[in-house]
Amino acid sequence: MKIVSACLSGSHCRFDCQAKTRTEIQEMVRRGEALPVCPEQLGGLSTPRPPAERVGEQVLTNQGKDVTREFLRGAEEALQIAKLCGATEAFLKSKSPMCGSNRIYDGSFSGKVIAGDGVFAALLRKNGIKVTEVD
Repeated sequence: MKIVSACLSGSHCRFDCQAKTRTEIQEMVRRGEALPVCPEQLGGLSTPRPPAERVGEQVLTNQGKDVTREFLRGAEEALQIAKLCGATEAFLKSKSPMCGSNRIYDGSFSGKVIAGDGVFAALLRKNGIKVTEVD
């Protein structure tokens, strides 16, 4: 079983109420090979919500609000789901402060990308689950 970012499967759960639908991800979900999750919503954040980026260990919105606690809670809830379904791999949305893998936005809200992992991607790796980023 795999975990996938819900926005990649067609759910309109991104901060801007959009999806980033990828047909191959939708097909994995339809075939029962993957389970979509939105860790940000699982952490209690609404949709829509202000955009957020990682700044060191914190996650801040473009309005300066600290949403680190919600990101950590959502990542833990999504990890629990991954463990319950026996997930060994995750396909996550690139550059996201939650799901980004190997590269994330730099925290300046300027579109600049730096090396790093989102909160959920890092937690999955720490727990032995393979993470693949999807643009």
